[in-house]
Amino acid sequence: MKKILSILSILFVLTLLSACGQNMDKPDDYDFEVQSFTYTNQDGESVSLEDLKGKVWIADFIFTNCETVCPPMTNHMASLQENMKKEGLENVEIVSFSVDPGVDSPEVLKEFGQKFDADFSNWHFLTGYEQSEIEAFAKDSFKTIVQKPKDDDQVTHGTAFYLVDQEGIVRTRYDGVNRSNEDDEEVINDIKALQQ
Repeated sequence: MKKILSILSILFVLTLLSACGQNMDKPDDYDFEVQSFTYTNQDGESVSLEDLKGKVWIADFIFTNCETVCPPMTNHMASLQENMKKEGLENVEIVSFSVDPGVDSPEVLKEFGQKFDADFSNWHFLTGYEQSEIEAFAKDSFKTIVQKPKDDDQVTHGTAFYLVDQEGIVRTRYDGVNRSNEDDEEVINDIKALQQ
């Protein structure tokens, strides 16, 4: 009996040691490849998928005339940006794609971002494409809807935050509207896992 207990004790210790040495689980809910793009940010500068290669980034879809979800989403993204800085994750990029490019010029997007104290050093508000292009891009790259009705200035779009890895693969998504600091911790832990 003592021999069995000794063996079990050794196996238990080995299990604990192997668990301590494991990397954090990387998020892998999704496996969507972001399609190549080159768009214009709030400073009139070109930002492409190629520019983001090698970096982890967070993406969402917003527009400046939004009367419902976009202000809280952008406020939550600003909070996430601040919390990432506190964790030393300043090399993570944030990309907000405008779903209303006919209205959202770089200047309009910059003014919108400033309302939320966005740090533009690693947060790009993108525009510079046709409405049909962003609708197709959102569907093909992020499997989400973007649709602007003909007789309405409010654009239908998804409200998720997407985590994209260094290879441009969407790995998971999070609720962009109903968020707390605990939700930011989840994103931060997932980012750290991808950066290991």
